[in-house]
Amino acid sequence: MIKAAHSAQARQPRSSWQVTRSVWSALFLREASSRLMAGRFAWFWMLVEPLAFVVLMVMIREMLGRLRVIQNADFVPWLIVGLMAFFLFRDGVTRTLGAITANRGLLAYRQVKPIDPVLVRAFLEGVLKVIVFVILIAGALLLGYEILPFDPLGAMFAWMSIWLLGLGVGLVTSAATALVEEVGRIVRILMFPLFILSGVIIPLQVMPYAIQHYLLYNPVAHGIEILRLCFFEGYHTLSGVDLLYLYYWVSASMALGLAMHVKFSMRLRAQ
Repeated sequence: MIKAAHSAQARQPRSSWQVTRSVWSALFLREASSRLMAGRFAWFWMLVEPLAFVVLMVMIREMLGRLRVIQNADFVPWLIVGLMAFFLFRDGVTRTLGAITANRGLLAYRQVKPIDPVLVRAFLEGVLKVIVFVILIAGALLLGYEILPFDPLGAMFAWMSIWLLGLGVGLVTSAATALVEEVGRIVRILMFPLFILSGVIIPLQVMPYAIQHYLLYNPVAHGIEILRLCFFEGYHTLSGVDLLYLYYWVSASMALGLAMHVKFSMRLRAQ
C-alpha cells in the first residue's frame, strides 16, 4: 500500500510554480557557467573594469589639480558608488538584450518562456554586481577610505531600485531586440552618453545650470544620487532628485516589458 501511495504521488503533475522554478534553476546554472567560464579570466574582468575606471578617474583628477570638490563625500568612495550603480543598470539592460536569441533552442520546450532567460540573466547580473561591489568596498576600507553607508537599509533599497529599473528596461529592450535586431545596437550606443549624463564621474551639481533641469529627466541619475545620499551623510545633490520619479519609470518599464512579452510571445519563439 505504501509503495502504491508513493507511486501515485510520483505520478502527480507538478504545479506551474514548480515547473517555473525548475526552468529558472536550470537556466541560472547555464547562464552562470557561460558568464563566468566564457574565457580564462571572465570572472576577473568583472572586478577589473570598475577598478580600472576608478584608477583612471583618480589619475585625471590628480592631473587637474583636484579642481572637482564633492561636498561631504570623498572622491574615490563617491566614484565607486556611482560606477557600480550605473554598471548595475547598464549590465541589467545590455546583458538581457541577447537573452532570447542565445536561448532560442530552449524555447522549443513549452515549459520555457521567452521571458525566462531575460529574468534569469537580470538576476545573475544583480548577484554578480553585489559580489563585486562588496569586494570594492572591502578594498576601499583597507586603503583607509570611509565608504560604509550611514543608512544601510536605505542603500539596499536604492540598490534594489536601480536593479529593478535595469530589469524593466531590459524586459522592453530584450523583446524589441528579438523582433528588430538594430534596437540592440542603438541601446548599446546610448549607454555611453547616458554614462556621462547620469552624474557617474561628473557631479550633477557642477554641470551647467541651464541643463541641470533636463538632466533630472534621466531616471538613472535619480537612482545613483539616491544611493549616494544613503552612503554619505550630509551629501548634497540636485533638489529635484526623487525616489518616486524613479519608481514611475520602474513601473512603466515593467508594465510595458511584460505586455510586450505577452503580446509577442509567439513571434519571440519563432524569430
